[in-house]
Amino acid sequence: MNVAVLGSPESWYFADLQRAAGSRWRLQAASFAELAAELQGPRIRVTAGEHDLTTCDGVLIRTMPPGSLEQVVFRMDALAGLQDAGVPVLNPPKAIEAAVDKHLALARLQAAGLPTPRTFTCQTAEAAAQAFVRLENDAVLKPLFGGEGRGITRLEDEAVASRVFRTLEQLGSVIYLQEYVPHHGADLRLLVVGDEVFGMRRVNPDDWRTNISRGAVAKPLEVTPDLADLARRSAAAVDAVVAGVDVLPALDGRMLVLEVNAVPGWRALSRTTGVDIAERMLRQFLVGR
Repeated sequence: MNVAVLGSPESWYFADLQRAAGSRWRLQAASFAELAAELQGPRIRVTAGEHDLTTCDGVLIRTMPPGSLEQVVFRMDALAGLQDAGVPVLNPPKAIEAAVDKHLALARLQAAGLPTPRTFTCQTAEAAAQAFVRLENDAVLKPLFGGEGRGITRLEDEAVASRVFRTLEQLGSVIYLQEYVPHHGADLRLLVVGDEVFGMRRVNPDDWRTNISRGAVAKPLEVTPDLADLARRSAAAVDAVVAGVDVLPALDGRMLVLEVNAVPGWRALSRTTGVDIAERMLRQFLVGR
């Protein structure tokens, strides 16, 4: 099988996918920046540099680089065109669009009846200040787009929060505020790959943020039927076949879904569980064949 991987050919993930592919799959790295489309009659031809993605047996999205609004919209349109042409795309473009937007993803999770933190999304400093008070002057500010803990800040001081909100309004940013949830210094990363669910605990006694990239340590986790169900429902809420689901066990006993990542990493999880996640990823292209 011929699979295109939208991501850096120099990344650990592409190397891991190549290892897992062996002689069964032929992988080629392709760049989002080089995506182009040719429309002729009822057909669409999508290329990335020298690679004709329309002839591939599948396209695996391994990264979501930043870009202008026009670039991001076109990239999703091109991937949707590929999918409509019969090329399996992992994850489907609609799942990427939903999960990359924290507000939309959380709204989908809430609509599906999943437990989530109290959250406010707004555009003005005044509205953000009101939300901060309603969150009892202790909130987590997150960028609407992005992952791995980048740009996340805990706000506990009203004056500091006010200055931050004014700056964000001047920059034209959307302000995304969540309640700060006291926890045990650890959260759960659940990885959904098709019907399977794998997991690990991320422990960080020195920081309230539990991202591996922020110094947290991965620990083994028994994925109970309840956790597996929570993860599958979260992935289904954004129409994702593959999803990283962040779950926070709160001190008050709540089990909250924080985010769903439709382009999840698996380096720490694969090492912790001993499961060949890259092989499981590639195997998804065989489903239904």
